[in-house]
Amino acid sequence: MTDFSFTRQDFPAGFLFGSATSSYQIEGHGFGGAGPTHWDSFAATPGNVVRNENGDTACDHYHRYAEDLDLAAAAGLDCYRFSTSWARVLPEGTGTPNPEGLDFYDRLTDAMLERGLKPCATLYHWELPQPLADRGGWRNRDIGNWFADFTEVIMSRIGDRMYSVAPINEPWCVGWLSHFLGHHAPGLRDIRATARAMHHVLLAHGRAIELMRGLGMGNLGAVFNFEWAEPVDQSPAALAAAETYDAIYNRFFLGGVFKGAYPEAALKGLEPHLPAGWQDDFATISQPVDWCGLNYYTRKVIGPEAGAWPHYAELDGPLPKTQMGWEIYPDGLYQFLTRTAAEYTGDLPLIVTENGMANADLVSDGTVSDPERIAYVDAHLERVQRAIAAGVPVQGYFLWSLLDNYEWALGYEKRFGMVHVDFDTLKRTPKASYHALRKALTDGAR
Repeated sequence: MTDFSFTRQDFPAGFLFGSATSSYQIEGHGFGGAGPTHWDSFAATPGNVVRNENGDTACDHYHRYAEDLDLAAAAGLDCYRFSTSWARVLPEGTGTPNPEGLDFYDRLTDAMLERGLKPCATLYHWELPQPLADRGGWRNRDIGNWFADFTEVIMSRIGDRMYSVAPINEPWCVGWLSHFLGHHAPGLRDIRATARAMHHVLLAHGRAIELMRGLGMGNLGAVFNFEWAEPVDQSPAALAAAETYDAIYNRFFLGGVFKGAYPEAALKGLEPHLPAGWQDDFATISQPVDWCGLNYYTRKVIGPEAGAWPHYAELDGPLPKTQMGWEIYPDGLYQFLTRTAAEYTGDLPLIVTENGMANADLVSDGTVSDPERIAYVDAHLERVQRAIAAGVPVQGYFLWSLLDNYEWALGYEKRFGMVHVDFDTLKRTPKASYHALRKALTDGAR
């Protein structure tokens, strides 16, 4: 596939197209006065990251942001979703800000506006300052106040120019993936740490929303990641396993923010480990937001597993897979958009804040061919159109990602970008998907 089947005119007036990135994955954390993070420590531990790669240089976006934003603007994008590094702004996590860090985000914001890109900030995309990790990190209830203080420092500087802000990207990754499965920093496998991290990440979200409201800011949202849980068969055991997976992955965080409650299927294993008085925090956790962001990539086929809770196993599915080994299942995006609106958010605007695929792109004669990515994005945007036709208030779509980048524990091997990055020379080369998107968004654009 060489072109998208849609153009901008096939979406409602005002529908926003953007691309998303994150600070640690592209900026380069080894300069600009950034403090150490728990990701630096995780990456320095043998066996945690492919080839022991780290984010010290990444894409060097810190120095090359003008070139990268030129690419975003030339693609016809309306918005640029970026994140701020807590440790770049506050190297100790609290206390004295780093002037170089604040100046960088000031320059970055102005550069977006100069190019007609709406700045869409995420305050936290996983790079916790190491001094706070040393104090328990997400297991420590005090992190709600630490995060609110960080929010005040960075948003007092750039908040006046933000189009939208969300406090925390993908709370499931911050809580479960990092504290139960151990695949991300801090690399724990501890159910008590998990329960507390999952709760405290939502408490921190709520505190940040409160703080930004106090600064007079609007267009504040919450961003969650989703995986459709498909039972391997219709047996009671498989159905129960899929329900538990769905409760932990998808419903726990939505429930906290939009219902002021956690699903029973998740509490069955987590409640004994939640902090005392956790029920009293929902008034903060469920602070009203102005939109809900959905990050969606794949589904998981789930079957029952004996042993300790949660009693489920992820099984190999039959569908074509991306470079990540993730099944390509566009229907899941439609299912989540419709279900989220029907059961949680009502008329609240929904934004697809991340969607995309890792692909082993073909590099030849100075061009990069990625027809699989074009087909993937095209199919998912068709499901967005279906959801809109069904009355779901979807108001935007952000492709992950603008650039190939540091894919966390998978290093620099998995490429999600619509712009190829040579990690030896740092040369940027727009891929076929970039050119296809530019054509779809700019040809005859109103």
